[in-house]
Amino acid sequence: MTEDTTYILLWMLIVATFGFVIGWAFGEELGRRRCAEEKVEDLRDQLGEAATQQRQFQQMRSTLNDAHKRILALVKYINPD
Repeated sequence: MTEDTTYILLWMLIVATFGFVIGWAFGEELGRRRCAEEKVEDLRDQLGEAATQQRQFQQMRSTLNDAHKRILALVKYINPD
């Protein structure tokens, strides 16, 4: 082999290694991004469920508050101390 052929083969090896490392890094980043997108979607679903639960709790609180007012008024009517 001549010296030029050796340099060409060495540079081809370096470039192939560099390409492999870049591909691996981008593959890892793509995997992280997909995982993050799935987590965001799950959190978005949980947020929707939490909003629904919050409305239900507000309705229950309103109902309990109304019942409390009526019971208190009835107790005051029966026992006017």
